[in-house]
Amino acid sequence: MPNARHPENRTPSPSEATETVEIAVVGCGPVGMTLAALLGKAGHSVVVLERYPGLYGLPRAASFDGEIMRALQGLGIVDELAPALRTQDAYEWRNGAGDLLIRQVFRHVGASGWADLYQFHQPDLETALHSLCTSMPNVDLRFGTTVTGLSQCRDQVTLNTSDGATFAARYVIGCDGGNSFVRNALGVEQDDLGFSEPWLVCDFTLRRPAAELGLPSMLQIGDPEGPTTVITTGAERQRFCFLLDDGDDLGRERAADGVWSRVGRYLSRNDADIARTATYTFQSLVARRWRDGRVLLAGDAAHQMPPFLGQGLCSGIRDALNIAFKLDLVLRGIRGAEVLDTYQSEREPHVRGVTATSMELGRQHTLRDPVLARERDRTLMAHRRALREPDRIRLPDLGPGLFASGGGRLSVQGRVSDGRRTGLLDDIVGGGFRLLVAEQALPRLNRAQLSDLGVTVVGFGPTATGTAAGAAGTVHAGAVHAGAAAPGSVVADPDGTHRRWLSDLGATAAAVRPDNYVYAAGPDADAVANQLLALLTPDT
Repeated sequence: MPNARHPENRTPSPSEATETVEIAVVGCGPVGMTLAALLGKAGHSVVVLERYPGLYGLPRAASFDGEIMRALQGLGIVDELAPALRTQDAYEWRNGAGDLLIRQVFRHVGASGWADLYQFHQPDLETALHSLCTSMPNVDLRFGTTVTGLSQCRDQVTLNTSDGATFAARYVIGCDGGNSFVRNALGVEQDDLGFSEPWLVCDFTLRRPAAELGLPSMLQIGDPEGPTTVITTGAERQRFCFLLDDGDDLGRERAADGVWSRVGRYLSRNDADIARTATYTFQSLVARRWRDGRVLLAGDAAHQMPPFLGQGLCSGIRDALNIAFKLDLVLRGIRGAEVLDTYQSEREPHVRGVTATSMELGRQHTLRDPVLARERDRTLMAHRRALREPDRIRLPDLGPGLFASGGGRLSVQGRVSDGRRTGLLDDIVGGGFRLLVAEQALPRLNRAQLSDLGVTVVGFGPTATGTAAGAAGTVHAGAVHAGAAAPGSVVADPDGTHRRWLSDLGATAAAVRPDNYVYAAGPDADAVANQLLALLTPDT
C-alpha cells in the first residue's frame, strides 16, 4: 500500500543518511503499529522500521478479547474492522469420541463494553492500523528497512539499517517478534517456562459460510491420537491446528495432499481453498529484561505463550498501551524516565499468569497418554453432569507499578448518555486520564485544576446534567469520539454499570489511566483526585 509520504520500500539519499525522531519502533506488526498510532495521536514523531517490503499479509493471530476491542475503539478503527469480525458465542472441548467435555459460554457484552471474544483475520487488523498510521503526518512507516545495528548513549539510541540509513531516536521499542533483533542486540536472555510443542496450522478461505458447511466455530478436540483445534477466524475463514509428533517430516506435513487428508472430516477441495500452511513450535518464553536504558521490548519480543487462551496478541497490545502513555509522560517532561521501569513490573506478572493458564489448558488438551486422557474426560464429564458451568477465566490484575491506593485492576465501560448522545463511555467522554466519580462526590472536587492537567472528570447519576442542550442521538458503538461531555458534568448511567462498579470497589471515585487500568480508587473522592494531581503535576 505505497503512497507518496509513506513509500513501501525507499532507499534514502545521502543527505538523509541520518534522521532524528522521538521514537523508533522496530517491527510493523499489530503491536508496532498500535504503539505508533498511540504515540502519533499524542503528538510525537514516530518512525516504524520493518524488514519486510510490505505488510505481512498472512493470518497469524486469530482472536482478541473485549479489552483489546476497547483499545481499538479508542483508536477509531472498530467500524472498519467490524464487518470482518466474528463474535464468539462459546468454546467447546470434546474428546476423540466426540463427547462434550466443556462448553464455555462467552458474553456478547462484557466488562469492557464489548463481547468477551472476537475471532478475526490478522491482515484485516493490519490493514486498518496501516491506514490509521499513514493518515498521521508524524508517523512514518519504512518498509524494506532491516535494522542491523543498535547502540545507545545517555541521550539517544542510534539504529543502523541495511540500506545505509541511520536513525537517532530518543527511545526505541522492539516489536520485532520472537526472533527479535532488538532483544538479541541488547543481549537479553529469556526464561523458558517449559512448554514446547510442534503444531501444523492450516488456514482456509471458505467458498461458503462456515455455518452452512457445519464447521465448529471454536473447538478443541482432546484426542490422544491427534489433538486438534478448529476455529472460524472471520468471515468465510477457517483454521485447523494439529499437534505433530517430534519425528514428523514438517515439509511433508505442510504439503497440500497431507493437509486435505487431515481436514477431510470437515472440508473437501470443493468447499475451500488453502490460504496458508505453517509449522510452529508453541512456546512459553519471557525476556528477563524488558527495558534497557532507552530501549524497550514489547509483544513477542518480550514474551511468547501457547495460543490456547487466545491471549498472545492481546498481551502485545496491552504492552503497547502501557508503554505509550508512560512514554508520553516522559517525553512531555511530566515524569522522569524511571517511570518506564514500571512497564515490566506491571506487565510481567500479568503475562506470566496468563501464560501459566494457557500452558495448563494446553497440557490438558494435548494429553497423549490414553489412560490420563480418559481420567480427564471422566472428571470433566462428571462436572458437566453436575450442571455446573465452567468458571469464567479471569485474567490477573497488573503487578506493582504506577499506581496509588486501589489501583491495578481493569476499569469497566458501559453505556452512558450526556443528554444529547447515548453510547459507550469512551465515545462520550473521551480517553486519556479520567476521574470517574459518583454524582454526590462531584461538587467537592477541584475540577478546574484537574481539567488544566488534561483530566476528564465525569460524574455518574441516573440522569444527565450540566451538558449543552441538543438533539438526542445515539453514538454508534465504534464511533470515534467527536467531542467529550462537558468537564465535570454528570452523565446518565442507565444500566448502572459504572455506579455498581464504584460500589464494588468500595469507592466514590476512581482515577483511570489511558490504558483503561485504575490508577487510584477509594471512598474519599478528593483524596483520589489529589493522587492523580500529584502524578500529573510536573516535577520541579
